[in-house]
Amino acid sequence: MSGNGGSGTNAAHATHTDKRPNELLTSWFVRSGWSKGELARQVNRRARQLGANHISTDTSRVRRWLDGENPREPIPRILSELFSERFGVVVSVEDLGLRTARQSPSATGVDLPWTGPQTVALLSEFSRSDLMLARRGFLGSSLVLSAGPALIEPMQRWLVPSPPGPRSEPEPAASGRARGRLSKPELDLLESTTVMFRQWDAQCGGGLRRKAVVGQLHEVTDLLQEPQPEATTRRLFKVAAELAELAGWMSYDIGLQPTAQKYFVLALHAAKEAGDRPLGSYVLSSMSRQMIHLGRPDDALELIHLAQYGSRDCASPRTQSMLYAMEARAYANMGQPGKCKRAVRMAEDTFAEADEWDEPDPDWIRFFSEAELHGENSHSFRDLAYVAGRSPAYASLAEPLMKRAVELFAEDGEHQRSYALNLIGMATVHLLRREPEQSTVFATEAMRVAKKVRSERVNTRIRKTVDTAARDFGDLGEVVDLTERLAAELPETAEAV
Repeated sequence: MSGNGGSGTNAAHATHTDKRPNELLTSWFVRSGWSKGELARQVNRRARQLGANHISTDTSRVRRWLDGENPREPIPRILSELFSERFGVVVSVEDLGLRTARQSPSATGVDLPWTGPQTVALLSEFSRSDLMLARRGFLGSSLVLSAGPALIEPMQRWLVPSPPGPRSEPEPAASGRARGRLSKPELDLLESTTVMFRQWDAQCGGGLRRKAVVGQLHEVTDLLQEPQPEATTRRLFKVAAELAELAGWMSYDIGLQPTAQKYFVLALHAAKEAGDRPLGSYVLSSMSRQMIHLGRPDDALELIHLAQYGSRDCASPRTQSMLYAMEARAYANMGQPGKCKRAVRMAEDTFAEADEWDEPDPDWIRFFSEAELHGENSHSFRDLAYVAGRSPAYASLAEPLMKRAVELFAEDGEHQRSYALNLIGMATVHLLRREPEQSTVFATEAMRVAKKVRSERVNTRIRKTVDTAARDFGDLGEVVDLTERLAAELPETAEAV
């Protein structure tokens, strides 16, 4: 049995006509530093995880791929995942010069039907799989990162009105109370539990309570499959959307990127069913942040503009300010300083209106404080500095904002992960300004906080900052000490739980 990279004739027959060397795949392969044998071993290992035990790739097969042979699925998707993990950015099948197989909506993980019952079924199935198979974030063969039009176009359907469905109240039970009908105190408790999970995430990072959030989400999907009044169903969808977004955020925080994206997509579907467009815009902002992290600022900008358009007439000033701040981050990473600075100003001006808003903000946006505003805007200028070739001018714009963010987070005491991230930000700003001694002070404090926060994102950023310091100022005693402390104290990975 062959076909997907084995030694049989079916795989070898994949494409022999007009075969040309695959320059795109070759470029990624050379940059990876892998040998043909190592890539073959990794493909075989991932294939076994997918249950594709018939795949047996070797160095000659890898050579044929580089020479232009198109492997059959799931090899293109496996290669996409392996290179994405290697480089920390989304490397699509198209980026590798391999044909894109036709996939069903359920296989892509993103292009899903926008209907209530199917949203509930997908949330239930995915959360159950996560609870059962969450080691290393592997959730089955359908899990793959999407980017570009494959991601943006399905998300645009968030704004398409859903066709009206049949409305039916559950029939009264003999006791006079419908089976499964939740009371208001029970709904209030579900919502307050979500608030508690969000607080834990801010204090402890995504690695400590992720499975608890996923378990709660799965319980809510069970409730959504029982007969409920329409108002209760909407509230349950809102809880499901918030929990799915939080599960996605925690997954993103500990480095489970495909898992995070799937939860974000399902959260957006649930927010649509809840009729909560501001919540949907918040989910899209989380997806945008992930795309910036993965080196896809164009996709991040598309997602933010979609969020802004969809909630422009209903989002609070605090939410709109957050969206402007994320827009600035996207423009910064695209190397567009004028548009970045304009978005920063809009974020600041809109945030100033937050106290005048008549209605209380939902809990999911309360994290966006003055400290968070300064932190985001300073990171935009810091990112501009890197894109502009380590510009000290942009680093100088970032420094006072970052300093204020660090001071406010230190006073706050609750948002420890944000505190650590902004300490790292200060360390990078001082490196950009060629002030390595000051940089090591902030990096050392960030390491102290990181040991209390289960966040692979924090750990990775510290490692990158220390690596940069060692590369640029490796002879400095403070940098040598910091490098040794990093090796001794910072855990290599955060266990996904």
